[in-house]
Amino acid sequence: MWDLQQLTFRKAAEADLAAIVGLLADDVLGASRETIRPEDAVRYREAFSQIDADPNQFLCIVEDGSEAVGTFQLTFIPGLSRGGSKRAQIEAVRVSRSRRSEKIGEAMFKWAIDYSRSHGCALMQLTTDKLRPDAHRFYDRLGFEPSHIGYKLRLS
Repeated sequence: MWDLQQLTFRKAAEADLAAIVGLLADDVLGASRETIRPEDAVRYREAFSQIDADPNQFLCIVEDGSEAVGTFQLTFIPGLSRGGSKRAQIEAVRVSRSRRSEKIGEAMFKWAIDYSRSHGCALMQLTTDKLRPDAHRFYDRLGFEPSHIGYKLRLS
């Protein structure tokens, strides 16, 4: 298991966008959904600005020295259900292809869970694509339970 002191977890800055989009694009599903073309950079900058301005969002960049090795986005969702509990939604979890199988993902989730607890969250949830059986095994191993069925509706 990674010693968390070896990795740096910090709020992403706009200067990190290229690294984050690169991580998102560097997997089987992300390759068809993300683009690293310069002409598309404005959309990512606009999205980053919205995320950065929202106090219920935390876009994390994970570094080993100066190397970006992972990213994820936490969204804190206040709610009335579960006795008024706040939830943490974790999405867009990626570990650099060259650094997978080094337990970095486990360290990222440990950090994200601790961070979410410290911000008053009683529950962490995530969605995962049906086409990611390795991710499903990983989430099972971390103690997540496939307790709900998720639906999505494309709006554009």
